[in-house]
Amino acid sequence: MADNKNDKTKVDLGLLEEDDEFEEFPAEDWTAVDEDNEDISVWEDNWDDDDVEDDFNQQLRLLVAACVVLAWGIPTPEEAKAPDASKEPEDLLKRATEFLSRVDKQYAEWSNKQSLAEWDYASDLNSDKLAKKLNVSLEAARIQKSIWTEVNAFPWKNLKDAGMRRQFLKLSVLGPAALPEDLHREYEKIISDMENIYSTAKICDYKNKNKCDLALEPELTERLMESRDPEELKYIWVQWRKATGEKVKKLYARYVELSNMAARLNNYSDNAAYWMKDYEVDAFPEEIEKLWQELKPFYLQLHAYVRRELRKKYGEDIISKDGPIPAHLLGNMWAQTWSNIADFTIPYPGKQLPDVSNAMVEQGYNATKIFRVAEDFFTSINLTAMPDFFWERSILEKQKDREMICHASAWDFYDGQDFRIKQCTRINMEDLMTAHHEMGHVEYYLQYKNQPTVFKEGANPGFHEAVGDVIALSASTPSHLKSINLLKDDATDKEAIINHLYTKGLDKIVFLPFAYMMDKWRWNVFQGQVTPDNYNCNWWDLIESFQGIEAPVDRSEDDFDPGAKYHIIADVEYIRYYVSFIVQFQFHKALCIEAKQYDPQNPNSKPLHQCDIYNNKAAGNLLKSMLELGSSKPWQDAMEKITGQRNMDTAGLLEYFKPLTDWLTEENKKTNEYIGWKPRAKQCVQTRSELEVAEATETIKVIEE
Repeated sequence: MADNKNDKTKVDLGLLEEDDEFEEFPAEDWTAVDEDNEDISVWEDNWDDDDVEDDFNQQLRLLVAACVVLAWGIPTPEEAKAPDASKEPEDLLKRATEFLSRVDKQYAEWSNKQSLAEWDYASDLNSDKLAKKLNVSLEAARIQKSIWTEVNAFPWKNLKDAGMRRQFLKLSVLGPAALPEDLHREYEKIISDMENIYSTAKICDYKNKNKCDLALEPELTERLMESRDPEELKYIWVQWRKATGEKVKKLYARYVELSNMAARLNNYSDNAAYWMKDYEVDAFPEEIEKLWQELKPFYLQLHAYVRRELRKKYGEDIISKDGPIPAHLLGNMWAQTWSNIADFTIPYPGKQLPDVSNAMVEQGYNATKIFRVAEDFFTSINLTAMPDFFWERSILEKQKDREMICHASAWDFYDGQDFRIKQCTRINMEDLMTAHHEMGHVEYYLQYKNQPTVFKEGANPGFHEAVGDVIALSASTPSHLKSINLLKDDATDKEAIINHLYTKGLDKIVFLPFAYMMDKWRWNVFQGQVTPDNYNCNWWDLIESFQGIEAPVDRSEDDFDPGAKYHIIADVEYIRYYVSFIVQFQFHKALCIEAKQYDPQNPNSKPLHQCDIYNNKAAGNLLKSMLELGSSKPWQDAMEKITGQRNMDTAGLLEYFKPLTDWLTEENKKTNEYIGWKPRAKQCVQTRSELEVAEATETIKVIEE
């Protein structure tokens, strides 16, 4: 899944000075302090009251901690909240305006420097550029640490202007730069090292073990898409995880420690809580679970149907009637989407698949043409064309003379004119839609570019991911593909509609439990419920529970399969994509109503899945009104601006896919499919040697028989 690099390049505000000896104090003893608490507790009350010696030690630690606080000059919550009685409100407003103006310039300057250094490294992975990236990040942190102290000493909570208070609130929350400088450097270096291992990983060819230059993009991705040999697919699946996850496990465990330490310095209990802050929902995990329970019945029907088709293809020896689906047979390295197996699982094989990859190749599409087609859609709805710098500085194809991070990403350089995309584009329909997704990020940047730097982000991270996907929902309709001469027939009979929705469901519905599981696992890790001793087995427990998928071979804790996924090792929270896949259908429905292409009250209206807002400026203007806000308002306000709703809602998604849901339910009844799955056959144990012993024992039994 592609990314908005806005989240990774924005300057983090810091807390500690470079000569602070913070490492003397164990991270696990720090506690979170809620913004509204009246008292601050630096250490956990975890000593034995009956033990005098421990009590004395605790008092000594409190005294030392107090000295540290005094040395740092950190204001207490009471000081931060206290009204400035010596100043008139008008003077406070003036000081706040001047302060925010000065900070905004500094923030933009250093965000630009960081973005440039990040870009240089991501597009050319070498040690010199890594060193420069780390140095720029640390230099920016030093500058921002002094600003953070000013922010927390400012009586901003007395301001009447809600927009100003929101700016100060965002500036008062620290990122990883809150770590002491040596630990911050270590943190940044660990992430860069993991990204480097991932991005430079190669495996040997299945049929020619002397050819060992197969990278994820494009070779392995294409083999997983095209091969129908289960042994080759299993080989690729296993070897990729050996080349990536297995090599980063120790680095990842240390990354977790440092992330949690930074979160606690930001007054959050752990990094999971820190990540959730941007969603501004008190019971966020409960809300995510509620949404999943509404969508799960649909997923179960789709899962059962796909399992049946795979069983017909590969036989019952490989695919059971009632068990999880082996992960390597689903056309994707992580089984996060299954659209690459649509060719032999499609409900009506006699009907044309809405895949235009061959037409793109025949018509001479290249990477630039793909992005020009995407740009045309945005400008047709009165959004902004890509600036000249975009075309001059973006990297739209894999570079042959260097190693680079191929994972697609969009970049904001915080100067109001430099916006770029980095993508190793392939000429197929999937990358055509990815281009729309990435350009959606850039369009968001363009619309909120006049906001203060601290508001130059999505209303929440999921909104940023949703923008391009909303456009892609229209751009992928058969009628639109026909209008741009990529599809000959836009048939709208029932069979064609089911095929179209089925291929769409293999992306949109299949992805939801994967996205939820990804961050469910990380929340558990950050919260200490999952430790390095059970990283991998817990990962597979969750995959089985949420996705109904199992590994093609037995796994152990010597493996680290989460590390074979980019977002895990790159420190990118993933629930944003889950949120995106919910809200994009809310946005799509609202924009289609605005475009007068859909009327939910009229049974004769064009169905939601056939809506295409291309060339509709009314819909574009409505979308623009939300994008311009950035994060200056809570996401609920931004949502309301388009949809009239203030909450995430699955109704739009379920409405869009209703014909497919009904068809799957009826089809599975006809064939008496088992809905759900029984426990997996493959096991996960502590060490690989245990698996080897078990395999040897099984071999002996077979020989004896």
